Amino acid sequence: MSAEPGYERWHGRGALGYLTLAAVCSAQLEAPPERARVIVAESTFPTGALGHWVRKLADGGLCAALTATSPARLPHPEGGEPLVGTTPLAIGIPSSDGRALVADVSMGKVTYGDVIAGLAAPEDLVPFGGGQAHKAFALAAGLQLLVEALTGGDDYGAVLVVARAEADPVPAFRALAEGLRLPGDS
Repeated sequence: MSAEPGYERWHGRGALGYLTLAAVCSAQLEAPPERARVIVAESTFPTGALGHWVRKLADGGLCAALTATSPARLPHPEGGEPLVGTTPLAIGIPSSDGRALVADVSMGKVTYGDVIAGLAAPEDLVPFGGGQAHKAFALAAGLQLLVEALTGGDDYGAVLVVARAEADPVPAFRALAEGLRLPGDS
């Protein structure tokens, strides 16, 4: 790991992404950023459900956004061979009520995990959104290229942004959405 104020670079050295992200998250909780920090993790895959990691950070009082690359699994909405990974994006926001808001979204209509578990057919692994699938594809491509640009692009990786919260918007948001299931609720 190399570090400077506001930036850390971790090398997974081909280890399971779960192990790399566990170490990254523990380090952020042990030594939180003064304001914000970008963490680039290269050569790390698979990373699993990214919501797990941002929840750990949010439960520890940090705002977090995490994305990661994977093998190409999503084709362009017009068809063809897969061009990008499912490129998930997870966001965790801490809350004084002890119930962090966690959003974890794959850009696929189904996840690759659903396909390998037999819960979905391989042909269902397309960008979500039906007639608006170009939006999910654009987000998947943008996130993948961001991670590749920051990691060097030679292997799979992840990019995490952590920051100290300046406000506590979650309780008021929960009050507005009373009775509705929100992201991350069980």
